[in-house]
Amino acid sequence: MIPEEEPDYRFTLANERTYLAYLRTSLACYAGGLSAVQFLDLGPDRWPARIIGIVLVLTGLVTTAGAFRRWQANLTAMRQGGRLPVTRLPLMLGATIVVVGLVGLLFSLWR
Repeated sequence: MIPEEEPDYRFTLANERTYLAYLRTSLACYAGGLSAVQFLDLGPDRWPARIIGIVLVLTGLVTTAGAFRRWQANLTAMRQGGRLPVTRLPLMLGATIVVVGLVGLLFSLWR
């Protein structure tokens, strides 16, 4: 087992700030998803708004879990003197937001 040492506090705090930024993004996804279901009027039966809302809330859940795993993995890597692990969380978030935005735009124009 590799002995662990406490990393420089600046790196620990930077890791924590990144974690909190992901949590803010999760909260924005939750709020956007719930707002979409409540306020978007994209058709008579409102299924496009429901789909957008569900996708955004699920994205928020995945982001919350992924942020915690990333924070934990980074902290472990820093304490063991290893490389920081690669994450696909930003790619997933960016792609989801682009797709949801395009779907919302298309349904708005189609209406």
